Amino acid sequence: MALRMYNTLTGEKELFVPLIPGKAGMYVCGVTVYDYCHIGHARAGVVFDIIFRYLKYAGYDVTYVRNYTDIDDKIINRANQEGTDYRTIADRYIQAFDEDMARLGLAKPTIEPKATDHIDGIIGIIEALIAKGHAYVSEGDVYYAVETFPEYLKLSGRNLEEMQAGARVEVGDKKRHPMDFALWKGSKPGEPWWQSPWGNGRPGWHIECSAMSMEFLGKTFDIHGGGKDLVFPHHENEIAQSEGANGCQFVRYWLHNGFVNINAEKMSKSLGNFFTIREVLKKYDPETLRFFILSAHYRSPIDFSDQNLEEAQSGLERIYSTLAVLDEILNGQSPSSEIAVVETLSQVGLELQEKVDQFIPRFTDAMDDDFNSAQALGVLFETVRCTNRFLAETHEITPLSLSLIAHIRHLFVEAGSVLGLFSSAPASWLEGIKSAKAVQIDMTPEEIERLIAERGEARAAKNFKRGDEIRDLLLEKGIQLLDSAQGTTWNVK
Repeated sequence: MALRMYNTLTGEKELFVPLIPGKAGMYVCGVTVYDYCHIGHARAGVVFDIIFRYLKYAGYDVTYVRNYTDIDDKIINRANQEGTDYRTIADRYIQAFDEDMARLGLAKPTIEPKATDHIDGIIGIIEALIAKGHAYVSEGDVYYAVETFPEYLKLSGRNLEEMQAGARVEVGDKKRHPMDFALWKGSKPGEPWWQSPWGNGRPGWHIECSAMSMEFLGKTFDIHGGGKDLVFPHHENEIAQSEGANGCQFVRYWLHNGFVNINAEKMSKSLGNFFTIREVLKKYDPETLRFFILSAHYRSPIDFSDQNLEEAQSGLERIYSTLAVLDEILNGQSPSSEIAVVETLSQVGLELQEKVDQFIPRFTDAMDDDFNSAQALGVLFETVRCTNRFLAETHEITPLSLSLIAHIRHLFVEAGSVLGLFSSAPASWLEGIKSAKAVQIDMTPEEIERLIAERGEARAAKNFKRGDEIRDLLLEKGIQLLDSAQGTTWNVK
């Protein structure tokens, strides 16, 4: 299957045909750096990270641009509240954003521009818009005249007349039309400013992204991404000002990730259901949060709750537990290039071999279908289940089975490189999760392991009563024992 992606502009899945064969240019709206990032930012970050990773995996030379909006009313207000300057606030939260995204395992974009480094480019676009009649100066501000762009609102499918009917121009408003938007804002006392042909001031929010994307990707480029909340007005306004200035198509594929709901309600500070990434990562492992985000298709809404995070962690643990067993088997052993002709696989082994042979084709089919990470994870889970059945019946590791196990381990490394998962050593990751859970039940991992060892000794001495007592004691504490041919492991229910 060839790569297809859902284009918000057309409302259809379309075959991806890049502007330049073999290359892909992608711009994603970053954050306004005035506060710590919330889980909505986490979702957008992870979504476009896997799109970036998969495009590279598919063989494209990708230029990925993600910006920082480092001048904005919110930044200025925060600086005034703290009695400092806008740059101090911006630098602080740029660093915080970078730290949060690194913890979530995001690959660094190719370019991470700051809006304030592109004032000259912004002014140049505004001058072009004024010259072409798309913008006008009004008392030191510059506004885009939306009625001059017939295709305005083509991305969101809204109707300008209906929106105008619900809006009004306030007395003393500088705008000609209530939907006109600011390209340049004249400076107010105490605000940062830059020189311009219209007086000292600063850029509007929308024009910043047009300037930065065109600087690094050209007047027309392949992919523009962001959250669904940016379709209107931000991305509509980007289209209007970019196409108005350049007279050509701005973006060929528009991609938008869905909302994050909190316990089935839309996340909102006013509702008090607002969580920062840092708050969530105090309770959950970063890879668990990433796994949770990938468990739903990127365009669908996703419901953030403790129950759903716990389910995501359990799913990730199942995969890591299997990988830990594979690593234990492979430790110090290399598959032989010479396998005896007489050696054959069992029926379960043959089923697993078929899963292995189809792993990459099925995984890429899922990702080619509009980056369906949920379906891709389904391929991983099917392989894990079949692998566990194979390991349960395998009492002797032969050269053929060792070769199969090594191949499976390699496939998970390959898939993990696309999904940003499984970068930790499985045994270490599982120990970290166990330790975190043990804190919640007021038992140390050492105490649990000591009881497991005592149970093992009791069972070896055929004192099954004592063995069952220990199992029941741990179960009362919420600790579940898992016996297998490789030994006994434990988990917190």
